[in-house]
Amino acid sequence: MSVEKRLKREAEENVEEEAVEAKYSRNEPRDRRSRHCPYLDTINRSVLDFDFEKLCSISLSHINAYACLVCGKYFQGRGLKSHAYIHSVQFSHHVFLNLHTLMFYCLPDNYKIIDSSLEDITYVLKPTFTKAQISNLDKQAKLSRAYDGTTYLPGIVGLNNIKANDYANAVLQALSNVPPLRNYFLEEENYRGIQRPPGDIMFLLVQRFGELMRKLWNPRNFKAHVSPHEMLQAVVLCSKKNFQITKQGDGVDFLSWFLNALNSALGGTKKKKRTIVTDVFQGSMRIFTKKLPHPDLPSEEKEALLENEEYQEKKMESPFMYLTLDLPTAPLYKDEKEQLIIPQVPLFSILAKFNGITEKEYKTYKENFLKRFQLTKLPPYLIFCIKRFTKNNFFVEKNPTIVNFPITNVDLREYLADEFQTVHKNTTYDLIANIVHDGKPNEGSYRIHVLHHGTGKWYELQDLQVTDILPQMITLSEAYIQIWKRREDGEQNQDGA
Repeated sequence: MSVEKRLKREAEENVEEEAVEAKYSRNEPRDRRSRHCPYLDTINRSVLDFDFEKLCSISLSHINAYACLVCGKYFQGRGLKSHAYIHSVQFSHHVFLNLHTLMFYCLPDNYKIIDSSLEDITYVLKPTFTKAQISNLDKQAKLSRAYDGTTYLPGIVGLNNIKANDYANAVLQALSNVPPLRNYFLEEENYRGIQRPPGDIMFLLVQRFGELMRKLWNPRNFKAHVSPHEMLQAVVLCSKKNFQITKQGDGVDFLSWFLNALNSALGGTKKKKRTIVTDVFQGSMRIFTKKLPHPDLPSEEKEALLENEEYQEKKMESPFMYLTLDLPTAPLYKDEKEQLIIPQVPLFSILAKFNGITEKEYKTYKENFLKRFQLTKLPPYLIFCIKRFTKNNFFVEKNPTIVNFPITNVDLREYLADEFQTVHKNTTYDLIANIVHDGKPNEGSYRIHVLHHGTGKWYELQDLQVTDILPQMITLSEAYIQIWKRREDGEQNQDGA
């Protein structure tokens, strides 16, 4: 079945599901439409998990899916021959939740349950946030207690590694800790009304990302971690399987695709519309490009060519979502103890690429160019991607150079073109997220360091593991992707940095 047909069918299923609900409600005697249930004490909250695709465990259908609140499994329907009805009779499991309408029912008696003690279950299935709650997220350091007694900080939550999706987990966790992006997605009203072209599947990314964001920041979760299963299924579908759950991917490739796909989907039917993604991450730069004569040509010919219009330097403005920082080539020699030297480079050395003076040669199949770069607009949140991998037809090579960087107070004013320095009042940045790649190029694993704004403390997250970490330990890692926050007027240094 094509993706368009599948999405159309799911929309029809939801309409059909609501019609079935209405029909049942009309046909039930008034005294049986809702009542208190004697089986509420059989509900087992410790087995409830709403992070997975909402389909029947037997028929694999999305239509009328119900969760059995006693064993946690999903079943279809609640009519006489439905899977949920049969399960109820066979196992004496009586309390069910409709995963679409959020209504509770008792089977096989088939009446609606209304009881305020069940609100915690609907909140876990569909967390919601008020504007007041969202505005307080970064001002509090209150621990939440999961149903099994473990404590967690909302937002600093582990994500399941289903098989080989830690590259995506790290990026999603980093983005979930960018306050304006997070705040936008916590309120579904912000993007529910966006007009989309017919058959557009990319909006699924927006919906799933919003759901994941609300789960990660849920202060009333039953467990201290979240599974990104539905989010990643949307990624596999929307990327046409370029990014998968079962095969390790590249964090920078995923970040680049995800931000552009999200931006495009939020733009709706308008191509160049501003979105929350561009407002938060998009800056701009000048690129100066000069074509070079072929190196094998005689010097007289080279000099003659350099006079031609084609070989004059050209200037263009270009937007960016992230800046790629190039590492110097790692040395191949060993020291006197036969140990490989781990080279180090200061952050400001690799940032020199954007000072408008440093030239870098770029080779294509036929031609060579000299390029230099200069920033013209700094975004509120700046992403650095440190180029660790070199790919050719035969293998991928990793550069292990450690980048020495301060965690706070990085001033980028000198990389702005002169006429734009006066426009930018604030040019100082503090680190808020640091994604690390460990191990071999094609395998390896990802972990992330994030700053919790409420406590001012740093945490390391690797799949389900969450531990606190000292700020000075962060700089010793093979940083791969970093997110920096621009300091606004009156903001002080982060605590703990």
